[in-house]
Amino acid sequence: MTTLGFVANPIAGMGGRVGLKGTDGMLAEARDRGAEPRAPERAREAIEAYVQRDPDAAIFTAGSPMGADAVRDAGVEPTVVYEPPETLSETSASDTRETVSALLDHDVDLVLFVGGDGTAVDVASVLEERDAETPMLGVPAGVKIYSAVFGVTPADAGRVAATYDDVAAREVNDIDEAAYREGTVQTELKAVVPVPVTRGVQSGKQLASGSTETLAAGFAREIDPERTYVFGPGGTVGAIQEELGADASPLGVDVWRDGEILARDAAEADILETMTDPTTVVVSPIGGQGFVFGRGNHQLSPAVLRRADDIEVVASGAKLDGIDVLRVDTDDATLDESLRGWMDVRTGRFTTRMVKVV
Repeated sequence: MTTLGFVANPIAGMGGRVGLKGTDGMLAEARDRGAEPRAPERAREAIEAYVQRDPDAAIFTAGSPMGADAVRDAGVEPTVVYEPPETLSETSASDTRETVSALLDHDVDLVLFVGGDGTAVDVASVLEERDAETPMLGVPAGVKIYSAVFGVTPADAGRVAATYDDVAAREVNDIDEAAYREGTVQTELKAVVPVPVTRGVQSGKQLASGSTETLAAGFAREIDPERTYVFGPGGTVGAIQEELGADASPLGVDVWRDGEILARDAAEADILETMTDPTTVVVSPIGGQGFVFGRGNHQLSPAVLRRADDIEVVASGAKLDGIDVLRVDTDDATLDESLRGWMDVRTGRFTTRMVKVV
């Protein structure tokens, strides 16, 4: 009988949709902006997928709200090895580390965690301190996903956790959130850990190379002054905004129309308030991963995407050379399904490339 260790960071991802780019030390502000917990539902999806494939597994976890509730929602009674504070705001990284340590005391076969890069660092730090060879796998729920230890979706993570037969060394990376909020990505290698190896585990983020100048120039020349543009984060989209003369937020979402920024570094509510018909959402996939929605741009919520009448994906040819497919993970299964299929990606002044969204 297999034994699964499970721990969920209950506040992971809450800062994304309200434009905070992370929740570390920002829970109160996230709540003030109307943020809702994202991790519990994703935890439930992962455990349900796991239990469907390994219904007889023993699951060890922390008490509510750091795991036990999601396991019970999936129809399984877990063994609780650590009791965290019951109040969401009182849980902390130390509770994650205490849970992982308790899971290792019970000789679990795998540590499945729910969170982002910060949670991955916490899990890896305990494995390193304990000199444990236990593999770890992440259920993506945080705003920042720069590490190569996460499943593509919660359901994929659950499936991989229940069916993998091999592991490989993968990197755990984290970024400085304060610098990220100021528009600078500062990544740091935190650990190298064993991770289940399947096609369902994404590769780490890689920096794309190649000029985007012709792409930006081509896009700018076709701007419709009567259309609202919602520009996603990243250097490729930023090059378009620079071509337009816009004072863009480097890693935020901006709303622009006819030479004027209507909302800079906008949260979901700001975007919805300033959107007018017609609207185009402009995004670029994450290099190496291929995510178009659901990684680092949670402000582009299902409500925003449904209200827009057009989505433009832009990427240099060099960037697409490192991406097999595009991916979406919006927290809305129906919307994700509607976005899947073949998509025309703009690669230059006049050139495009068809890429499949899965």
